[in-house]
Amino acid sequence: MLAGMENVRLLDLYIDRSLQQVRRDDVVLPVSGLSWRLLECLLAHGNAVVDFDTLAAQVWAPAVVGEDAISQRVKLLRQALGDDGRQPRYVRSVRGRGYQLCAPLQPGVPAVVASGTARTRRWLWPGAALAAIVAVGVAMALKPGDAPTSPADPVLQRAGYYAGIGQASNNARAIVLYRQALQIDPDSQAARRGLARALAADACLFNGPRARAEEALALAGQVLLATPGDAAAFAARGYAHDCLGAMPQAIADYRQALQRDPDDERTRASLAYLYQEQGRLALALQNNLAVRAPERVRFLQVQVARELELLGFKEAAARRHERNFQLYPDNVFANIAWPRTLLAMGEQGRANAALEQALGRGTPHPELLRLQGEIRLMNGDRVGAGQAFERSAQLRPQQSIGQTLSGLHGSVPATPDWIAARLHALGGQADGGWSDTSLERALLHQAQGNAEAAVADLHQAVDAGFRDATWLRGTPLFTPLHAAPGWPPLLARIDADLAAQRRQVLAANWCPDDLDGVSAAPATGTR
Repeated sequence: MLAGMENVRLLDLYIDRSLQQVRRDDVVLPVSGLSWRLLECLLAHGNAVVDFDTLAAQVWAPAVVGEDAISQRVKLLRQALGDDGRQPRYVRSVRGRGYQLCAPLQPGVPAVVASGTARTRRWLWPGAALAAIVAVGVAMALKPGDAPTSPADPVLQRAGYYAGIGQASNNARAIVLYRQALQIDPDSQAARRGLARALAADACLFNGPRARAEEALALAGQVLLATPGDAAAFAARGYAHDCLGAMPQAIADYRQALQRDPDDERTRASLAYLYQEQGRLALALQNNLAVRAPERVRFLQVQVARELELLGFKEAAARRHERNFQLYPDNVFANIAWPRTLLAMGEQGRANAALEQALGRGTPHPELLRLQGEIRLMNGDRVGAGQAFERSAQLRPQQSIGQTLSGLHGSVPATPDWIAARLHALGGQADGGWSDTSLERALLHQAQGNAEAAVADLHQAVDAGFRDATWLRGTPLFTPLHAAPGWPPLLARIDADLAAQRRQVLAANWCPDDLDGVSAAPATGTR
């Protein structure tokens, strides 16, 4: 059956499913991420009409989307293919039913093979940026000192290519290929490094189980036992620690990696992110702005925008968040940042629209669903909010704060015994250097009616690095604390620290040009 073939032709389009690539002549069309998944679904059904429910289930699940989101993605797919919705050549709309391909599939022609191993690829937008990301993915595995003639090298190159794309399905392909490379060459440290990185990414970015990050930690440790000075292995182990929530260990490994390889800009940005989580925003911004090739670091622009936002440079941050949301539809953190920023700006309608668009773009993320829960609480929809928090908890069962929000706001009311048990399990200190545990305890103490303890928990969160005073002021999750005597001093403490760091940024010679003239006074936010 042609619908199941790896290479097929649709009129003048040549489609390679193993590479997730669409070509017209020798030009590769910019079909990736959710657009590719939509096309793949249509290909799998041949000439049959694919109804909206099937598309939603096979392309977007577990996210829930409506016909508008599907129609918007079809429009984007058509744009990538050079199709015209009024006179379609490739994908037609069947009114009231769904979509189908405009022509029968034909056997495809395999992509050109160079030197019998790696396939040649040419790309349209984003061109150089994507090429740099691919180079980083390959370089993560193959480093100077690795055996240049290993029989696993061709497999490693393909694995590095897939790992560098930054999508869940391609990362899964990379994991399979790295494992194959280890079967071919059990002594390949390059394969262990690459597999460690891809496994950690699966746990961190794509809702994979904690065991993936634990395996990544073990693999990176094996490389360091064999080659103790391996900078890339320190970086991979740091990333695994990062994904497991072990902040001090992650920072130590990232620093070791940079000491040995100062040009590793991805690790520099990862370290900057942890500085951000520690509340050292000026230092984080300085490190991120020092990256010489920002196109090589997938989440850099999102981090810079977030640091500017926390520091109170609201307009500069919003411009960046909106641009990132438009330019990087497959970047999960860009998808989180823009609706969250709109909500902080008091634009609830636009925030909800952006959130629905983000949920329809691909791999869902617990933070998106928790944001959806907050918006529904603001609208008085407690049932809908509970459903969003429950879906967030189901997505990552290992994430404690998600379980607490689901328990406090879900369909089954939380009992006093359940709340007490969760507080006992959390203990009394911040977890691994992160502020989430203290925020979670504050929610639980608030649910008990103990406002004084809840405010004390939030001070512990500030001790650990929490600095989002705008969110605290606006989120419905902490509304009961607004009348507590300790609430104003808590916010004043955060504002004072942010004002000091804002002055430091404005006085620095690395300060972005578009921040000139911004006041160093505290920014209290609108939410």
